[in-house]
Formats: sequence, structure tokens, C-alpha cells
Amino acid sequence: MFFDTHCHLNFQIFDSNVDQVVKEAFKVRLKNITIPGTDILTSKKAIKIAQKFTGVYAAVGIHPHHVFEMFVNKRNKDNKIFFQLEKLVKEDKVVAIGEIGLDRHYYQKTKYSDYQINEKFIKLQKEFFIYQLELAYKYKKSLILHNRQAKDDLLKVLKENKKFLLSKRAVFHCCESDKELLDFAIKNKIFVGINGDVFYDKKKQEFVKKIPLGLLVLETDAPFLSPFKKFPNQPKNLPVIAKKIAQIKKTSLEKLAEKTTFNGKVLFDLLN
Repeated sequence: MFFDTHCHLNFQIFDSNVDQVVKEAFKVRLKNITIPGTDILTSKKAIKIAQKFTGVYAAVGIHPHHVFEMFVNKRNKDNKIFFQLEKLVKEDKVVAIGEIGLDRHYYQKTKYSDYQINEKFIKLQKEFFIYQLELAYKYKKSLILHNRQAKDDLLKVLKENKKFLLSKRAVFHCCESDKELLDFAIKNKIFVGINGDVFYDKKKQEFVKKIPLGLLVLETDAPFLSPFKKFPNQPKNLPVIAKKIAQIKKTSLEKLAEKTTFNGKVLFDLLN
């Protein structure tokens, strides 16, 4: 059995065939999928999809990229988004806040005009990040942590707000191949998410060798990061990713599947 801990079935690419995509995933021994939100709309869609299927769960949150909407509209003082997000956290099958975090990557393809990365924007990202950390702690939800080219900022925020990190209830999604991130994860019992780029990223392959099996979880990040470099990626590709990781870690596919599925259930508090 496999657990795809990060799969964007709520993205537009899957609007016309999400039922078939889930059906095909279940045929290849996937039993669990978590769908992270990136804004209010995709968070609502994640919940709607999760409520249709046994073993499928939702996360709700504002991705740091989408904080830009509040930045350009000068809505950082407006608590409407906070109110909507807190309302969604209480919905059935919501297991986490995510994906949330910090992001200094400059996105060339974006719906936002005049998109930019500056310190005012990063400051607002941090404010939203801390609010969502607090929200997860308040409702005892897990954390799906996003970091892209912002490791130092991310670790500083997490160190200063460590009280919101519940043991084994957070994951570094699509974790960068960075020793400092891994050391922090091990010290604070944070899971490490690995996906399809392990097929073609030599640095990621070496990084995977160092991740304790007890902190490893699998993810596709579909529709992105296909092991075949073909868009869209789908959750049915997770066993292929798992096989590659098993080879790298010199363990059996069965052991890796069993352990990472257990880890995913621990991460999202699904064992009871």
C-alpha cells in the first residue's frame, strides 16, 4: 500500500477527470492521498474532492506565492482571508494546514501582474506563515511546509516559533537537498517529502540516502515533478517513485511502502 502525501488533485488540469485519476491510483495500491490547498479556492476544492473518496484527505492553506494577491491589493490588514481559512480548518477530512511557508523564487509564469520579490513581500509572507502555524497549533492540525530558495528565512521563523511544531506532525514538502534542512528535520522530528525529481536529480539521490527511513514520506506533487518529465504527473506514478527510492536506499519496495505509509499516517494523525 502507498500514501501520496502531497498531490494537487484540486488543480484545474484535473477538473475534468479527477474521479478517473483517483481510480487509476487506487488500482496500483495507493490507499491514501492528501490534497494540499494553495489558496482559498483550491482549499475548498481539496475538501470537496476528499469528501468523495475513502482514504483521501485535504489540507487548507495559503501558499507563499499567493500571498502576493494580498500584497498588491494592500489587504494585509484585512482579516477576511484569515476568517475563511479558519472556517475551512473545521471541515470534515481536513488533516493539515498547507501548503504554507516561504518562497523567494521568481515565478515567470504567474497570474499576478507586476509580480516581484522584495523584502516587503517576504515580510508579508512571514506574517501569513506565522498566522497559519498558529492556526495549525490551535486546531491540532499537521503542517505541510513549503520552501523554495528561502531556507534561511524559513528556519529562522521555525526556530522562533518552535512551540507550534508538534512532534512528527510536520513535513518539509519537496525538500531541497540541503544538510541544514535535514539536520533540522531530524532534530525536530519533521518528515521529509520526496517525489519524482529523485529520478533525474543526482543531488537528490544522494540526499535520499541520508534521510532516516523513519522520517521519509512519499509524494508526487502532481501535476508537477513527474518521474518521466511528462506533464501532468499523476498519483498512479507513486509506486514508480517508491521503487526508485527503495533502490537508492537498498531496501525492498515492500518495506519502503509499508514504512512510508505508516509515516504518512503518523504525519496526518490517522492511526486512530
